[in-house]
Amino acid sequence: MTDSAPSHQSPLLRLLSERGYIHQLTDAVGLDALAQRQVVPGYIGFDATAPSLHVGSLVQIMLLRRLQQSGHKPIVVMGGGTTKVGDPSGKDESRKMLSAEGIRANIAALRPVFERLLTFGDGPTDAVMVDNDTWLGQLGYVDLLREVGPHFTINRMLTFDSVKLRLDREQPLTFLEFNYMILQAYDFRELALRHGCRLQLGGSDQWGNIVNGIELTRRKEGIELFGVTTPLLTTADGAKMGKSVSGAVWLNEDALPSYDFWQYWRNVDDRDVARFLRLFTDVPLDEIARIETLEGAEINVAKILLANEVTALVRGHSAAEAAAATGTATFAQGGIGGELPIIAVPAGGIGLIDALLEAGFAASRGEAKRLIAGGGARLDGAAVNDDAHWISAPAHNVRLSAGKKKHAVLRAAS
Repeated sequence: MTDSAPSHQSPLLRLLSERGYIHQLTDAVGLDALAQRQVVPGYIGFDATAPSLHVGSLVQIMLLRRLQQSGHKPIVVMGGGTTKVGDPSGKDESRKMLSAEGIRANIAALRPVFERLLTFGDGPTDAVMVDNDTWLGQLGYVDLLREVGPHFTINRMLTFDSVKLRLDREQPLTFLEFNYMILQAYDFRELALRHGCRLQLGGSDQWGNIVNGIELTRRKEGIELFGVTTPLLTTADGAKMGKSVSGAVWLNEDALPSYDFWQYWRNVDDRDVARFLRLFTDVPLDEIARIETLEGAEINVAKILLANEVTALVRGHSAAEAAAATGTATFAQGGIGGELPIIAVPAGGIGLIDALLEAGFAASRGEAKRLIAGGGARLDGAAVNDDAHWISAPAHNVRLSAGKKKHAVLRAAS
């Protein structure tokens, strides 16, 4: 069911509803009652396909943060087992297969972001992190088929969006990936037995997987479980959350500099500011309501607040302060901030097109030429319209800009 009635009694569902996290609930009344009676352990799974998650995953981490803020227990499930299979949800093609060592390295790299946003420990509402390879890695294939297989029909599995998408687009769906939904259902059951988990949260594309886990656990164990999904998260212009012109907006510092991370939030569409403040920050709701009334240039103040708050949560306060200082120097004072990307110019100089490519301001030479022809390429604020322009090794720092929002520093190579 969808969240049509906001008359929730528990702090958990009130908080999730007021901040815009709820798209569907399997049993709103039952979960609301349970959350008033006891601490509810709830989980979200994260497959370790890369050494960093991107902004598209941040709403899920914030869901776990809200769970903890309302007095319940977050369980972070790292997909050491399911990463070996690959979730087909929302994917047009199969994932690249990773080694066990690569998966373990990715899990270690992902942990620091969770440690910033959640409080881990041994207390009743402290977060815990578990690896589903602990139980999935021990499963015998025939044993799994006999124990779990009878509870899943191919007819129903073919109706799930993750499968239909591939079939409708005539994209291959491997038998390996087809098993993913069974393994995720098995995860929910195991977490219920091992950790008393009663709730799974996830994006709207996980609805079918969540329902599978609820039904499997009820049939096998007689335990009542619950599910909550978030709306499909897109920007006001319809783009998928977590992508920028230059590529994915990664959460880890070593995957994306903090200034670039800060700038992503500083440059969001005006229409997204209040919604993103509710989803991605702890700014009080009454303050966000006031911000929604701002117009014109005042909205830029709210964008800076958004950028500062999200960067502080994900990267730490010092990173947010440094990024904000760079933003002030770059945008307000026309200077060069210390956190901007640096392009080392060799003694013989560098072509403007190559500089734009190296800075990540264009994805191809053709795109760089179009940027230059349109007057978007600037050196120290002055437009350069010649795509053959050659930049000599500068005696002092030079600001390279693409439009009004993207900047880098040109500096003579040492």
